[in-house]
Amino acid sequence: MSWPGKRPYPRFATQALLVQVAVLMLILGVGFTLVALLLRAELMRQYEERALGVARSVAADDVIVKDVAAHDHTPEVQRRAEAVRRRTGVLFVVVADDHGIRYSHPDPERIGQRVSTEPAALSGTEVVTFERGTLGLSARGKVPLLTDAGKVAGQVSVGIGADQVSRRVTGLLRGAAGFAGTAVVLGVAASVLLARRLKRQTLGLEPADLADLLREREAVLHGIDEGVLAVDPAGRVTIWNDAAARLVGCLPTPGTPIADAGLPPGLRTLLTERRAARGVLVATEDRMLVVTAGPVRRGDHDLGHVVTLRDRTDLDEMARELDVVRALSDALRAQAHEYTNRLHTLSGLLGLGHRDEAEAYLRELADDPLATEYSDGGRARDPYIRGLLAAKTAVASEQGVDLRLSADSFLPGQLRFPLDVVTIVGNLIDNAIAAARAGARRPAWVELSLVAEADILHLVVVDSGDGVAAEAVDRLFDQDFTTSADDARPHGVGLALARRLTRRRGGDLTLTRASGADCGAVFVVRLPGSIEPPPATREAARLSAAVSAGPS
Repeated sequence: MSWPGKRPYPRFATQALLVQVAVLMLILGVGFTLVALLLRAELMRQYEERALGVARSVAADDVIVKDVAAHDHTPEVQRRAEAVRRRTGVLFVVVADDHGIRYSHPDPERIGQRVSTEPAALSGTEVVTFERGTLGLSARGKVPLLTDAGKVAGQVSVGIGADQVSRRVTGLLRGAAGFAGTAVVLGVAASVLLARRLKRQTLGLEPADLADLLREREAVLHGIDEGVLAVDPAGRVTIWNDAAARLVGCLPTPGTPIADAGLPPGLRTLLTERRAARGVLVATEDRMLVVTAGPVRRGDHDLGHVVTLRDRTDLDEMARELDVVRALSDALRAQAHEYTNRLHTLSGLLGLGHRDEAEAYLRELADDPLATEYSDGGRARDPYIRGLLAAKTAVASEQGVDLRLSADSFLPGQLRFPLDVVTIVGNLIDNAIAAARAGARRPAWVELSLVAEADILHLVVVDSGDGVAAEAVDRLFDQDFTTSADDARPHGVGLALARRLTRRRGGDLTLTRASGADCGAVFVVRLPGSIEPPPATREAARLSAAVSAGPS
């Protein structure tokens, strides 16, 4: 990915490689220098101790001590000293008396001359030093020659050449250099591999590109009304914008597994199965969401799954309200046609003088449980319910199903939130009609029971179908789950929506019986606070409150 107008800096992987190599070379250079210095110092100390040991062995030679103490310049001292020098491989073994006059030296011509360095051992103490003399720079050990009486008769000075120390240091450093070179090669190879890994992990993007992408992502994610959430290939939440948190009702932290993110069942299933979807409806506690999901890939890399969420709750509210209006309109048209037929029938009976038959026909109309007159004896006085039942009765009749209202039904007041109640009842009746039509029992029927308890509405819907299979009971209210074989239209929304609406109002929708010997499934709804008290009850309550308050 390239961005126009950018300054041509080295690529991020190249910069990382160069920085790592530079750091590696710096560390190895400093370390190698410290090792060389410490090694040289340690070898110098060891060679000084070695020179001191040789000097001690010479100083313990009684013949040498005796001749030097007697100031006898015999060749024996030179012979013995040279023998020690050749055996030990040191640079020199010099024996001097208490005046600093040499009795031995690798160069015989220097015998009888004063030593070139300070004869510090004549003070009676051993001395180790690194200094330059007639034979060059050397590590020296000086030991006093002591007589049996403890008197200092002279000193023995043994030196090991600095070039010997340097050769030893060079040999050791050569091995260390080989190790350092191997370390550099391995370090550079590791840096190259790391740079390639960084390039793969960043998908070839540079730091500036990543920064631009991050700014753009934040602007896009938090600047739109649609919810966006993403998961990685391992099923962990990686992106979750504010709109998604508002729509779903939770805000999981990045890295949370899908199972622990608190997602609605439909959305959780969609993400777990990694399915591509478009326009799928998912119900939450108080919203209806339209979900679009799909995998995200870059080349051969699987980057996870992205889901967008759109809120269509308001649209559903309007659609449900339109459905209610349509149901009422259909009911009014059906009632107008029905009343016309009834009036024609009564007119005919009365015109032919069949008064008794006309009275019987009127009594039959008055006993109709779905009668539409607003009398005090009507069992369902809410106009929304009456209109819905009239419309659903016609639909059920067209499909060969008898929709009936139970004898114990009684709804004396009007509904407080009719849209939700009509949606719940309508979905349950539609499912019951479909089940009764597909069932084996004949005649097919659906029975609705409406019972008011104070402001609580109890609904029971029973059908003559074959019931709900045992394996489907636990999933019956899940989003997108259906037992219908009709694939021409979407399924799996009605029951989930009905349960969501009942629970949003503080009630519940349950399947109390999956099937029975004389009926199919039995659904029970409890909706507290859904009924307005009748006018007389409200007036009585108002008067009671006024009396309790007393005169003001």
